[in-house]
Amino acid sequence: MKRNFLILALVTFALFFTSCCQNDNANTDNEQKTMSTTMNDLLMRRSVRSYTDEVPPMEVIEEICKAGTYAPTGMNRQAPVIVAVTNKEVRDRLSKLNAAVFGPDNDMDPFYGAPVVLVVLADTTAARTWKEDGSLVMGNLLNAAHAKGLGSCWIHRAKEVFETEEGKAILKDAGIENENLVGIGNCILGYTAGDYPEAAPRKDNYIYWIK
Repeated sequence: MKRNFLILALVTFALFFTSCCQNDNANTDNEQKTMSTTMNDLLMRRSVRSYTDEVPPMEVIEEICKAGTYAPTGMNRQAPVIVAVTNKEVRDRLSKLNAAVFGPDNDMDPFYGAPVVLVVLADTTAARTWKEDGSLVMGNLLNAAHAKGLGSCWIHRAKEVFETEEGKAILKDAGIENENLVGIGNCILGYTAGDYPEAAPRKDNYIYWIK
């Protein structure tokens, strides 16, 4: 009887050990799958130039902005600032100022109908790397928007817009009176209208290896 009990105990242990190994393997597979999915999602990000007028939930916009604040900055000086514009009137004022850089009679919408504009500026006195720091913030915003299922695009001419008196007035109205801030870019975002754009082929000589 003792012998039967010993055999039963060994069989139970073997089954338990096999189950643990299978669970460990399953967890590893899931982790690898998650990592792979995350990377694939990142590679699928595109610049979107067609939006619906629906404003995303405020908590989603806040999460995207938070992602921007965690971009690396030179010596952690955190030179950039983000101005999140969800107010339609201010958004439209920024659009007109941006279009005016092309010429005073330009009536295009450089923001392609996107209802949200995240303006990134940087303090030129905070760090020598202010321009690079602001660009990294822009990159984080774009990738975070994609991760949240939103379309986004980098729109230039933030520098020119906030050199104007009206641009400075918009900042002042928002409680920002730092004269050392220079516009880096505008991250427009919203829900994509129509089909998601296809990626253009990557050039052959994009990556060089030194091994």
